Amino acid sequence: MAFSRIHKLDPPSRSTSRKAAVMLGSLLAPLILLHILTDRGTLPSPVKASSDRAAERTKRLLYEWTAGSEMMSYGADRRTSGAPAEERARTGPELEEESLQLPPPDLVAARKVSPRFAGKVSPLGEGSKKLPRALIIGVKKGGTRALLEFLRVHPDVRAVGAEPHFFDRHYTNGLEWYRELMPKTLEGQITMEKTPSYFVTREAPARISAMSRDTKLIVVVRDPVTRAISDYTQTLSKKPDIPSFESLTFKNRTTGLIDTSWSAIQIGIYAKHLDNWLQYFPMDQILFVSGERLISDPAGELGRVQDFLGLKRIITDKHFYFNQTKGFPCLKKAEGSSKPHCLGKTKGRTHPNIDPEVVQRLRDFYRPFNMKFYQMTGRFFGWDD
Repeated sequence: MAFSRIHKLDPPSRSTSRKAAVMLGSLLAPLILLHILTDRGTLPSPVKASSDRAAERTKRLLYEWTAGSEMMSYGADRRTSGAPAEERARTGPELEEESLQLPPPDLVAARKVSPRFAGKVSPLGEGSKKLPRALIIGVKKGGTRALLEFLRVHPDVRAVGAEPHFFDRHYTNGLEWYRELMPKTLEGQITMEKTPSYFVTREAPARISAMSRDTKLIVVVRDPVTRAISDYTQTLSKKPDIPSFESLTFKNRTTGLIDTSWSAIQIGIYAKHLDNWLQYFPMDQILFVSGERLISDPAGELGRVQDFLGLKRIITDKHFYFNQTKGFPCLKKAEGSSKPHCLGKTKGRTHPNIDPEVVQRLRDFYRPFNMKFYQMTGRFFGWDD
């Protein structure tokens, strides 16, 4: 029979059994030790470091969840057209803003996200959308985009990339529509947005106060004469047929009467606009950032902003380098990227040559408003030296 061909195996020798036992013991010992350390909460430092890296990765994923969202590019190149050149040049600040248009409520409800996460649920299912606790409210051409990009390096700051314009253009859409525009945040993170035209919008202070009287407000200000020329330069790049800066500055060039209805001039009367905000917010809830120092000493100004927001001073000199070509500080490594990051080509445009007499007339015009602004804020910005 076939079974008769099967032979019994000899039992292993004692030396072989001993070797097998030693090998098994050497494999089990590290596992038993790890189990004991875990129960006692005394994991070795490499394991703790791994846990810290996991937490940082979670924050980074949530940042990338909304960074670069398709929402932000909605209508990016829609422009106002059809009006006569001079009329378009004198358009109010809300239409002169160089900003991205946000989608209507039905597209926001669709919660478009970064292409990397298209069709997926939120990374790790963590975080929630909250109304902003801090706003960058102005001023146009003051350096608000630079400030926002620098702040986004901080792991505890989450901000919308596009300008929502909720408190000036889209207020009737309601706070829930506004909340849906915000990125998801973890416990301890601050939600922010920036819309520079809020500072010159009469209704904005009351509307923001109605949302939360504890909202912190940040205003980036700059020499109003330089700011006006920069504003005009931006408009000129889009509408080359507009009248000259000199002709738009005066109601009557002969008498030298300044046209304060032109938005490029009107925005720079900072003291007038601040009066409106102080009816709803105390001065200690408003931080004024120098646009000039944001270029010459970005880490110093960012230190003040981090203190104001109650954040740990993480953004320091080591995050910046000065780009000689652009004449601006740039980030050595932007959030979500390992590469250096400078502001786009629309920043740092070369200004046209303006008649020196017109520049001096504007300096004389702004001087009393500047002095009042220095007194109100308790900070001397040095625009009249």
